[in-house]
Amino acid sequence: MPEATYLAPAKINLFLHITSKRADGYHNLQTIFQLLDYGDEITFNLRNDGEINRIYGNETIPPDKDLILHSANTLKKYSKTESGVDIGVIKKIPIGGGLGGGSSNTATVLIALNNLWNLKLPKSELLDIGQTLGADVPVFINGHSAWAEGKGDILTPINLPRFYYLVVSINKHVSTQEIFAHKALTMSPVQRKMSDFSLVSNPHNDCLDAAIELEGGIQQALNHLDLTENHLGVARMTGSGCCVFIAFENKKDALIAKEKLPSQWSGFVAKAIDRSPTNNWDVAKW
Repeated sequence: MPEATYLAPAKINLFLHITSKRADGYHNLQTIFQLLDYGDEITFNLRNDGEINRIYGNETIPPDKDLILHSANTLKKYSKTESGVDIGVIKKIPIGGGLGGGSSNTATVLIALNNLWNLKLPKSELLDIGQTLGADVPVFINGHSAWAEGKGDILTPINLPRFYYLVVSINKHVSTQEIFAHKALTMSPVQRKMSDFSLVSNPHNDCLDAAIELEGGIQQALNHLDLTENHLGVARMTGSGCCVFIAFENKKDALIAKEKLPSQWSGFVAKAIDRSPTNNWDVAKW
């Protein structure tokens, strides 16, 4: 069959509250995952010899550490299929920026190969597999912006304003493990209801103080975004960092703000979307 290309969207966390530490080492949290119309492109070419290969992209990542290959191999082992695939990826989502790139790639590979290998696994089984591969994988398999609880796997689909977001990478990386072990990590133990955040009334990220302690450039980027013209709300950090973002009602204002970013940072403008392009379990373009 001809090659098929699937899009793996980025996400931002509109807020992130850590409510408690779990016995399994994860943390319980409350957050809103906002999907964006910006992401990586993953291309698949089926093989009939059972081999799974990376043909381009992720060249700096050793094959045994590549989440795309790990996801494909996990699904192959689970399904016992004799099919194989060549996979290429065009990376656009900054690595280690809190934008969910690795988790989105993992979910997209599961969805795509379930279709292309004609496995016909229900979404519930893909979710079970995905949960073993990463805490953020389920939201991308579900394919809908969501209110999330638990370790990020208890999801309630939510429709959000179609704002434009300027997302900025300070081109640094902070280890998630370091942040969650840091003394400056804060917690919000009071459980909130989804209705409390209908207007995202408390946009605080409990990882922020620890992230700033480890990488002060995050605070500089937040300060810069808060001074941009015609923005909405306050600048925020997504996930465990290091990317930050701010909302705009108009794309033009977001693009003007992007042009004024300091040269040491990089950024992109993306529109909020409710549904992932993989949500219908088919090839899709933005």
